[in-house]
Amino acid sequence: MSTKNLTSLQEGESAKVASLLNTGSIKRRLQDLGLVEGTQVLCIQKSPYGDPVAYGIRGAVIALRTEDARCILVG
Repeated sequence: MSTKNLTSLQEGESAKVASLLNTGSIKRRLQDLGLVEGTQVLCIQKSPYGDPVAYGIRGAVIALRTEDARCILVG
């Protein structure tokens, strides 16, 4: 199975989290939001300028900046 980063998902596309490459407090915050290995993530809506992007995670909608989403690998 190949992995890509979260930013490569198109609206309506979903994938499972393979790993987090983020570090420090942002990694902890993402894990607290439910972004752990095996979690299904749905790309709900991209902003007109592409940043931030709304993702559906475990029944919640969160907006992530591109710089943070690039460090989330999905497969």
